[in-house]
Amino acid sequence: MQIQYKPKRNLLETILQTEILQGLGLTLRRLFSKPITRQYPDEKPQIRLGFRGQHALVRDPQTGDCKCIGCMRCAMVCPSRCIRIRPYKDKEKYGNRRLIQEYKIEALRCVYCGYCAEVCPVDAIVLTEVFEYASYDRPSLFFTKEQLLANWDRFIADKGIRAEDYVNPCWRPRGLPEHTLPAAKRLPVDAEWSGEEQVVGRNWKKHHGANQAV
Repeated sequence: MQIQYKPKRNLLETILQTEILQGLGLTLRRLFSKPITRQYPDEKPQIRLGFRGQHALVRDPQTGDCKCIGCMRCAMVCPSRCIRIRPYKDKEKYGNRRLIQEYKIEALRCVYCGYCAEVCPVDAIVLTEVFEYASYDRPSLFFTKEQLLANWDRFIADKGIRAEDYVNPCWRPRGLPEHTLPAAKRLPVDAEWSGEEQVVGRNWKKHHGANQAV
């Protein structure tokens, strides 16, 4: 990143207020240009992979329940404290495995940072690319476990793909070497998203050392 400072005005530019004239000139040029306003909802925007939209709990195809293991990492990392989880154990059926009795997300408090998806070790929570879910009442935006699972089923059905084939970039934290990630988070994402092409950290040392050698 390069910082470019604004040059100091001289006396003539101060008297004539050239910056105001430049602003007026820009306004006049845009006044007669073609409008670029999107006619929503007739013209839908192109939502790219990685957009942080409606919350969903990923359904485990083997058990039919959510993949959440009740580690509570998402609730602890959430800056707006909008996630509530109540785990339990059924030792007779599942031994010491944690099960999820309640999983609630208050979407009105969420800041859509995506931290919950990044820290989840099993990729159980996801912010889908669904952005059209406005409502006139608060309860409909207070997602329960069942609603979150239904959001996932509806999202996968609308995309027309298998749940096993979907990969969300937010599941793969940037800037971390692959060998430091849990097995579930070693996902096939492009080099730009994984941070391999970013000249920071260890990559910066390699890049800087190579330039010095040249």
